[in-house]
Amino acid sequence: MRGGWLSWRRVADRWLSATAAVCALGAGALLSGCDNNPWPNQSAATNTLFTAANQSSPRHLDPTASYWSNETPVTLSIYEPPYGYHYLKRPIEVMPKSAREVVKPRYIGKNGQPLPDDAPADAVAESIYDIAIKPGILYQPHPAFAKDAQGQYLYHHLKPGELGKRRTPLDFEQQGTRELVAEDYVYALKRHATTRITTPIFSTFAEYVVGLKEYGALIKQEDAKLLQGLDKAILDKPFLDFRKWPLAGATAPEKYLLRVRIIGKYPQWSYWMTLPFTAPVPWEADAFYSQAGMTERGLTLDTWPVGTGPYMMVDFRKDQHYALRRNPNYRGESYPCEGTPEAQAAGLLADCGKRTPFIDDIVFNVEREAVPRRGKFRQGYYDVEVFERTDTGMDYLVGMQDSETVRKEYQEKGFRLNRGSDVNSFFIAFNMLDPVVGDSDKPDEKIRHRKLRQALAIAIDWDEWSKIFPEDAGTTAMGPLPPGIFGSREGTPEGINPFTYRKVDGKPVRRSIDEAKKLLAEAGYPNGRDAATGKPLVLNYDYYAAPTPENKPKIDWVVRQFAKLDIQLEVRATDNNQFQDKVRKGKYQVFWLGWNADYPDAENFLFLLNTMAGKTKYDGENTSNYANPAYDKLYNQMKVAPDGPEKQQLIDQMVAIAQEDAPWTMGYFPYASAAVQHWVYNSSTAVLIRDNARYLRIDPAERVARMKEWNRPVWWPLGLLLALAVGLWWVARQQLRQRERTNARGQVLAG
Repeated sequence: MRGGWLSWRRVADRWLSATAAVCALGAGALLSGCDNNPWPNQSAATNTLFTAANQSSPRHLDPTASYWSNETPVTLSIYEPPYGYHYLKRPIEVMPKSAREVVKPRYIGKNGQPLPDDAPADAVAESIYDIAIKPGILYQPHPAFAKDAQGQYLYHHLKPGELGKRRTPLDFEQQGTRELVAEDYVYALKRHATTRITTPIFSTFAEYVVGLKEYGALIKQEDAKLLQGLDKAILDKPFLDFRKWPLAGATAPEKYLLRVRIIGKYPQWSYWMTLPFTAPVPWEADAFYSQAGMTERGLTLDTWPVGTGPYMMVDFRKDQHYALRRNPNYRGESYPCEGTPEAQAAGLLADCGKRTPFIDDIVFNVEREAVPRRGKFRQGYYDVEVFERTDTGMDYLVGMQDSETVRKEYQEKGFRLNRGSDVNSFFIAFNMLDPVVGDSDKPDEKIRHRKLRQALAIAIDWDEWSKIFPEDAGTTAMGPLPPGIFGSREGTPEGINPFTYRKVDGKPVRRSIDEAKKLLAEAGYPNGRDAATGKPLVLNYDYYAAPTPENKPKIDWVVRQFAKLDIQLEVRATDNNQFQDKVRKGKYQVFWLGWNADYPDAENFLFLLNTMAGKTKYDGENTSNYANPAYDKLYNQMKVAPDGPEKQQLIDQMVAIAQEDAPWTMGYFPYASAAVQHWVYNSSTAVLIRDNARYLRIDPAERVARMKEWNRPVWWPLGLLLALAVGLWWVARQQLRQRERTNARGQVLAG
């Protein structure tokens, strides 16, 4: 009996100890749960900007291939095209970046004779741009430039297996650099003819750069020779050295002089020279990354760019994390001293004349869900919620309108949430190559399909979208051209889309669902069923993001719009890479798409409906694959016309054609508003200006103080747990004493 009692007491003691331990662990877990910080301790005190990337890391950082909005803030922080945009002037003004100045072209006639600056477009055979490049600009440190004592490249002849454990360019023992020269821009323009990588702008550039179309055919032949006899699936292809084949339209007559010859008169070429597509590419980097084993390790320009800009890539973990660091070879351009009155009032000129960049490191953490991302911003762990986006501030502005408590919190925390209009759009559109919703060679079928698209354009109520999703709100679009661009009629009676709206007292009133159903019946689908077979009309809807809890309500909203006409919608939500692959193959019907302007000109929106920019046939940016000869004829006249009455008339005719054919439902023009912490200075939100990283400045001391204030430990749960532990201990102790007394009486009686 005694031995049993001692055994029970040991069990009781252990139970008491375990209870205390569990309570202590619970308290520790609770306290640690208060710390949602994704960054290492003490990092808040460093000169580092922390931000989120939305859902995935960039896929293409090679400037020849890069064309997605989440990539440009990175590419334009690393690369330097000849030109850029002034950070604070509005209207947006083109300014030199690596070029000495923004130049005007000189015009040449059909017989080679010089023409005056005001020569009519039909008289101009060529526009010649002579761009002087600033001397002394250096590339970032990179092993592609490293040489030995004899001047030979150290890492251009690696044999299979010699990569060892190296997985990044920083893992190579020797780094090198060299000066930027005009030939690097020539090489970059030639690379658009490659067959090795995605080249979204080749069809556009081939239309204008003298000889580039023929150059593309030549490179295709030369590349086939290089690859002859090799496995088609080989990752490491032999170096395709574009220096071997001259291109008439891009030359370097002098070391620091780039000459570009453009077919005819094309005023928009200056805008193209602000984009990554015209950024310099050193041949050494191309050669370095073409070696055995590189692609398998992810050592490509798509992941590890090589540029002359203010930052360089120093860490890249796909869909997890990536980081930029100040380029030690960057010369340091000055912060602007001019800007709008609004910029002056907002304190955006306070750093006038100071050398940029101000920030040492920029760290991106990939976030798939909006709720935890926003939570971390509110706690101060993200300085800019999503660096690549210009609309994240809308969610906070809506929250402030809905709740006084929220408004007070955001104001006290000093979030910078300025809102304004911008030059971008979102819309639902149709693949015009599709046999159901697209175009047709048969006149009667062509009309029926057009009526189907018009019916859907009426049913999809973008005014309702902005009310239901105010964080993604904007101005309902009447046509493809946003306000703020010359030629846009948005917001005027003349701009009302007559196929989706009626004009009542000069105001737009959306056409009724009954009108849409009438069009649908005329299209051959009364009540959403095929008039010939009686089968329901089922359409496929492609969306370029996963159906996360954040995205699902928006996807469901689209489904409901089609349901108004009794049309079933099969949702095929994918990630962006799968979506891009699908549209290139033409395997889609209805899709959601957004467009951020490349430059502030009507041509940059209206080219999205030009036949030669077709996505599936020409690998261009006309994702609808829309083709209309009348539209194309007007487009070719409009793109060379200077701003004025003639250009306005051409734009009006083009917009009217697009409204009637309805390859797009037109969608809406979203508001711009970034979510930025108070300790981040010089933030100005604009879709077109994507090299803003070098202008931002942070105050780490303010960040540390605010984060400490906003994330104080909550102690009362710990007290509650301790009280619970004491209570449990006391109850167990009382039970133990009662058991002791009971056993003692039992022993006396037994004696």
